[in-house]
This record gives sequence, structure tokens and C-alpha cells, in this order.
Amino acid sequence: MSQRQSNSIRLLLVDDHEVLRLGLRTLFGEAEGIQVVGEAGDKASAISEATRLKPEVILMDVRLPDGSGIEACHEIRSIFPNTRVLFLTSFADEDAVMATIMAGADGFLLKEIGGEELIRAVKTVAEGQSILDPAVTQRVLAKMKSLSDTALEGKSEDLSPQEKKVLAFVAEGKTNKEIAMAMDLSDKTVGHYLENIFQKLNVTRRSQAAALFARRFPQ
Repeated sequence: MSQRQSNSIRLLLVDDHEVLRLGLRTLFGEAEGIQVVGEAGDKASAISEATRLKPEVILMDVRLPDGSGIEACHEIRSIFPNTRVLFLTSFADEDAVMATIMAGADGFLLKEIGGEELIRAVKTVAEGQSILDPAVTQRVLAKMKSLSDTALEGKSEDLSPQEKKVLAFVAEGKTNKEIAMAMDLSDKTVGHYLENIFQKLNVTRRSQAAALFARRFPQ
């Protein structure tokens, strides 16, 4: 294996349109630091290929012939919690976006995105950050405002001032290392804070915690 491949982000493509997968494979084949290790056209194949190939990032459509990408995401994440899932879809439906977030996805993008932006998004997600397409952000926040205030307010009040600072950085898309540098803490300490935050908010992913923060503390 070449040096480039050994250091590359292992990417799995999941979409039921073969021509689109071919285009994506071509795009990422020319990108530095990304290696397409496989592809799948339905939910069952997505799960089996994720299990076989163990990619670092999965680029997945929401709608698949034998189910949904959201269901596939939930199942894959339950087996491989460190696998990043980035949704790429044609449908900017706020319910779908919320469902992907709560299923543990790391991002949601529309297929209108440019090639260079998509490459950057995959690399960003691989680094542990979250991505949400600007075209759907406002609608998602509006959807979240329709949720019950009581449960969320109670949860957020349980956070310590330091945990709230860490969560604010997570909402900005900062990595643990960047948060540690900004707060003059060790990476291990930041990880400990995040464990506590996730437990208190009853979430398992940075994207879920960031979404709750955006709802509780709007800009």
C-alpha cells in the first residue's frame, strides 16, 4: 500500500444510484488524503460493507431501496461507534435532518454541494467535527424550538459552567485538541468533560450535543 493510501481517510459510498457513486468515486479518487474503499446501493449492503471494510467515514443517502440510511446509520453506529456517518441527500426535510442527528450522524449535506466543499466536509467529519448544510440549519433550529422546553432546560441546568464552555466549543465544531488548547486543559480532561456532558444530555454524539446546545442557547 502506498504512503498516501496508508494515511488516507477510508471512505464508504452508499447510494442507490450507480452513476452518482461513479461520480463520487472519481471525485474522491482525485482528492488527497481520501481513499474510497467500497460502495453499496442499499441498506443491507451498507451494513455488511461497513462491517467488512471498517471505513472511517460513510457518505450515505437518506433514502435507500430496502429501508433508510438513517436505520443503517443507527445499526452501524451501534456496532462501530467510532465510524463517522455523513449524509448526502437531495431532500432538505427538517424531520429527516433531525432523525439523522438523533441516529448519531455527524453531518447532513445536500447534493447541490460543490466537489471541493464535499471533500472538505468528509475531512472535517473524519476529524471529529460536525457538518450541517446552511440551507437546512434554520429549519432544523425552528423544528427544535417546537420540542418540549422542560426536559431540555432541566438537562442543561445540570451542566457545570466548565461543561457549558466545552459544549459551546463543540457547537462551533472544535475538535478535542482545539478545545483543550482554548481552555488550557489536557485532551484527556476535555474527553472527561464530554463524557459527563453526553451522559447528562442523554446523547452519544457530538452532533446531538451541538444540536441541543443550539436549541438551548440560540445565537
